[in-house]
Amino acid sequence: MSAPEQHLAPPREPDTLELGLPAPVRAPGLPAEVRIHEVGPRDGLQNESALVPVEVKAEFIGRLAAAGLRTVEATSFVHPKWVPQLADAEDLVPKLAGLPAEYPGLRLPVLVPNERGLDRALAHHVTDVAVFASATETFARRNLNRSADEAMAMFQPVVQRATAAGVPARGYLSMCFGDPWEGPVPPAQVIGFGVRLLEMGCTELSLGDTIGVATPGQVTALLDGFVRAGVPVERLAVHFHDTYGQALSNTLAALRSGITVVDASAGGLGGCPYAKSATGNLATEDLVWMLHGLGIRTGVDLRALVGTSAWMARKLGRPSPSRAVQALLGDQG
Repeated sequence: MSAPEQHLAPPREPDTLELGLPAPVRAPGLPAEVRIHEVGPRDGLQNESALVPVEVKAEFIGRLAAAGLRTVEATSFVHPKWVPQLADAEDLVPKLAGLPAEYPGLRLPVLVPNERGLDRALAHHVTDVAVFASATETFARRNLNRSADEAMAMFQPVVQRATAAGVPARGYLSMCFGDPWEGPVPPAQVIGFGVRLLEMGCTELSLGDTIGVATPGQVTALLDGFVRAGVPVERLAVHFHDTYGQALSNTLAALRSGITVVDASAGGLGGCPYAKSATGNLATEDLVWMLHGLGIRTGVDLRALVGTSAWMARKLGRPSPSRAVQALLGDQG
């Protein structure tokens, strides 16, 4: 007699938001914790064609803090002529004054392009600043209207004055892997400029793949080069764009090299107004999904973050490009 036929109920399609998080599986050689440097409110919104109201920006930053992010780059004190999307910096910063007390440990750095920008930032009692340099000559001239060496000379007093005022300065270095005008960038050239930023007093150096052309082998080689040059990996961060879909694989390579600070943008907002081929930054949600799946602590509530990016996408009138947001919400928010 044959075994009775089993009638199994068809599998129920899971509610993705209830499913929530990936199953964590620790991998050897990876950090236990990663600090996410959220750049959406600055690097993301500066690339929007529409001007986002200052009240929306302030709420966006507050929502990001509530989701557990503890470093949120708020804005830039650049001249409004160059980045009109961030012309409201002096209106925005006072609206954020209460957030650090509400969310202990929260830091709200701002970008300062020169000493005038630093003066404006210090007048508003900011606690962290950043400068934005280039590893290539052409991008420096197009972005900063001066040579790469002249830009370094401009940043020197900015970093020194900020440090003297007790305000840590972060250094961004763009075009670390490829330049749309010059092609592949020699690692020694990147390391040379990066070391100069650190020697002038930058507390942290973020290495940017501005047009998203890097591959994991390049990432590993560049980070190894910095270490051989005497730069502790603890002073380095990575900033990837996803033009060729390599941002997460590049991040994993960086983690295996000892990186513990990764820049990302909520909802995948942003690009680069001076590099037209660049697509959005690595989406913070996609990064958090991978990190949590690797058992790496971030302090971020993924559901709250997804909700925040979906909210901002509605404000911008378009769906979020983040794959994690799309998957977790089903309708792209």
